[in-house]
Amino acid sequence: MQLTPNKKIYFASDQHFGAPTPELSFPREQKFVAWLDEVKRDAEAIFILGDLFDFWFEYKTVVPKGFIRVLGKLAEIRDSGIAIYFFVGNHDLWMEDYFQKELNIPVFHDNQEYTFGNKTFLIGHGDGKGPGDLGYKRMKKVFTNPFFKWLFRWVHPDIGVRLAQYLSVKNKLISGDEDVTFLGEENEWLILYSKRKLETKHYNYLVFGHRHLPMKLSVGENAEYVNLGDWISYFTYGVFDGENFEIKKYDN
Repeated sequence: MQLTPNKKIYFASDQHFGAPTPELSFPREQKFVAWLDEVKRDAEAIFILGDLFDFWFEYKTVVPKGFIRVLGKLAEIRDSGIAIYFFVGNHDLWMEDYFQKELNIPVFHDNQEYTFGNKTFLIGHGDGKGPGDLGYKRMKKVFTNPFFKWLFRWVHPDIGVRLAQYLSVKNKLISGDEDVTFLGEENEWLILYSKRKLETKHYNYLVFGHRHLPMKLSVGENAEYVNLGDWISYFTYGVFDGENFEIKKYDN
C-alpha cells in the first residue's frame, strides 16, 4: 500500500470495553471514540489489534449488548472510505462475521503481513506467541474448538454472557501485575518471538498488543518490535507516517 501524502496509519489495542463493569468502562469508551474522531482526519487506515471488548461472543442472531458508540463510530469511519482492520485478541477470539457483514471491517485470527511505502510489517494481537504460557495455549485450543463453541451457543445469552464476563474479570485476564513491569529482553516472550520470526524473514516493524505495556525496541538491523500498550492504564497508540513509527499517548 502506498500512503497518500500527509496520511497516516494508526494502531490501537487492548481497550477491554465492558471491564470491570460497563459503567466503569464507559469513560474509557468515550475517550476512545474521541480518539477515533481525531485520527479519522488524516487516517489512511486504522488497525485495531484485539481485545476491543473484554468479552465478545457471536450467537447466530445475537451479539453482546452495549458498545454502541464505538461500533457506531467505526461504522461511520469505515463508511467514509477509511480502511479498518480488526485482529481478534484472547478476549474477543469468538468473533466471526458480524464486523465483516455489518461494518465492512475484515477480521483476522492470526498475524498478517503488510507493506506500507517501503516498510514491511508483521501485525497481530500477540497472544499465544513465543515460548512459555502453555496453560493459555491449551485453553485457547479448547475455546476455539468448534464443538466447544457449539456447546456454548446452547447456553442462553443472558446466562452465557454474564458468566463469561465474570470469569474474564475474575481471572484478571484484563491485566495482571506482570503487565506493568518490563521483564527484560531475555524474558519478554513477544520479543523472543519477534527475533525468531526475523530469522526467516525481515520486517521493519513487528507490531502487537496483548502485553498491555507500551514499548518500542530494536530487535535486529532496521527492525523494531512494537507493543501498543492499552486503553486501561496508558491510553497509548501507534502511528506510522510513511517513514517512522511512533507510540503516542492520548491525553484528551
